[in-house]
Amino acid sequence: MWSRRFTLLAVSASCIGSSSGAEVASNQNPVRKVVTMLQSMQKKVEEEGEKEKDLYGRFMCYCKSGTGDLSASISAAQEKIPQVTSAIEAA
Repeated sequence: MWSRRFTLLAVSASCIGSSSGAEVASNQNPVRKVVTMLQSMQKKVEEEGEKEKDLYGRFMCYCKSGTGDLSASISAAQEKIPQVTSAIEAA
């Protein structure tokens, strides 16, 4: 996450003239514009980090519980194979 922030800061420093999407008054000095842009980028990166953290937590929960569910499904299917085979042969 720190490397992402650093990358965003480096890109924003090289693109001083571009707008960050936030309305910035044209009478502000250039340093204040850059600081404001960096602050908005920092906020956006932190929000994305929180979303990624939540998604990762959900994925890990699925990985822990999903193994048991898949194992149960596989064993049920393997128990069903002889029944289906005999039904097909009888037909």
